[in-house]
Amino acid sequence: MIESTVDDLGVAEIVMANPPVNALPVAGWFALAAALDAAGADPAVRAVVLRAEGRGFNAGVDIKELQAATSHAALVGVNRGCAAAFSAVYDCPVPVIAAVHGFCLGGGIGLVGNADVIVASEDATFGLPEVDRGALGAATHLSRLVPQHKMRAMMYTSATATAAELHAFGSVLSVVPREELRAAAFAVAHDIAGKDPQVIRAAKESLNGIDPWDPKRSYRYEQGFTFELNLTGVADQVRMDFGK
Repeated sequence: MIESTVDDLGVAEIVMANPPVNALPVAGWFALAAALDAAGADPAVRAVVLRAEGRGFNAGVDIKELQAATSHAALVGVNRGCAAAFSAVYDCPVPVIAAVHGFCLGGGIGLVGNADVIVASEDATFGLPEVDRGALGAATHLSRLVPQHKMRAMMYTSATATAAELHAFGSVLSVVPREELRAAAFAVAHDIAGKDPQVIRAAKESLNGIDPWDPKRSYRYEQGFTFELNLTGVADQVRMDFGK
């Protein structure tokens, strides 16, 4: 589900592969967090490329796992797992380059929004279909990708934005043909890996320190509303209606 390797230049490659749509279960989110933590803790690692295999980058949480659960344990688990994975991207001591293809939805936005650099393929689309699933969350991270009013419109309507749109906003560094995506991400990673590693790690820490808000805290605030919607039964009804 989560594979991790490190090349000779110190670039760690972490790959999500959970067909058919890379929607991760509870265990998958924690495994991703652990892989990112391990990469950052390795002194030989100078940068991380986060990418995926399959039809798209990430489709968020495994809704089937939540629907099959007989208690709120799965909901608590996936919320904590997502928070852990998003935080692991943000807190990784070295820069994380997200290589995005196909769909990047829900939890995928949380990962990409916390990344340091984003490279996307021409077919990549980004969105938060949370309201159609009776949930909320990751508006914190979408706000790091698109302007405030665009984010609100996307949140309310579940509309998606293209890689070209995000490139115009400046949040996506480059847009390339899909077959060139991995190479483009590694080109950025190898450029970073060629710098002094102590300076790069200090730069990452300093940039996090001057962020205008704490994305970890604001995301956990958002999650409280998801809990409320589930506890009141609204989320289940919305998901059932959406599936009809």
